[in-house]
Amino acid sequence: MVVMATGMNKRITNTDDKHRPQPRCLTIAGSDSGGGAGIQADLKTFQALGCYGMSAITALTAQNTLGVQAVLPVDAAFVREQIRSLLGDIGVDAVKIGMLHNAAVIEAVALELESVDVPVVLDPVMVATSGDLLLEDAAVTALREILVPRATLITPNLPEAKVLLGGRSLDATSSAAALLEFAAAALVKGGHGEGEDSVDVLAVRSDPDGASPEYALHSFGAPRVATRNTHGTGCTLSSAICAFLARRESLWDAVEQAKAFLTAALVRGADDELGSGHGPVRWME
Repeated sequence: MVVMATGMNKRITNTDDKHRPQPRCLTIAGSDSGGGAGIQADLKTFQALGCYGMSAITALTAQNTLGVQAVLPVDAAFVREQIRSLLGDIGVDAVKIGMLHNAAVIEAVALELESVDVPVVLDPVMVATSGDLLLEDAAVTALREILVPRATLITPNLPEAKVLLGGRSLDATSSAAALLEFAAAALVKGGHGEGEDSVDVLAVRSDPDGASPEYALHSFGAPRVATRNTHGTGCTLSSAICAFLARRESLWDAVEQAKAFLTAALVRGADDELGSGHGPVRWME
């Protein structure tokens, strides 16, 4: 049974209270040496949305606007140390997870987040915009079985949703609903689709424990932006959702506002000339 969501027009308001602490956002992801995706995109997004950003790096990459030339995984034990260090001192209000690369790192992240009761946005990064593989094949099962059920929201694109669904090729709406078999909520991004609008579909289980078959479904559309500068769009969207959740927005409102933030970032950077390939969005003026 599908319950259609309504009342999606709430907008975040600014505060003049300079003493209010910044919401704390942690990104657990790979580093993009070109600065357009990965933890670099996440930290820029957090900053643009008024949050304090922290990072635990899972892999180093040599990459630019043309693609990924090399990947150096970070040892899983050191990934755990990074997370432990941050949580033991600064604390966190929301977590974004991106590139994890291998099963050992996935297991390490899951262990460190066991005692953390904050929203977790999981972007199941598998393939870069350039087509380069960023997740080992053996890690897909670990991601699906260990981290996806732990996440507040997963944000796959259509190819990633197909992998998570065991090769089933479905449209965005059907994919989002099917992913609720093991996810509490799924936002399937429509950037790989066709049409004048880019439509993302959010499906949310009515019962987080999965006992009820009911779920809510909503589509978020925005005009496609004619630009080659699309590097890091998935990272930017998921980290923006994380930032709005850290600011205590509802999941529905966080997704809606993050979609608007990404669209604005694409428009701002549409004509930028940075590198020879897929340039990044522009997070701020």
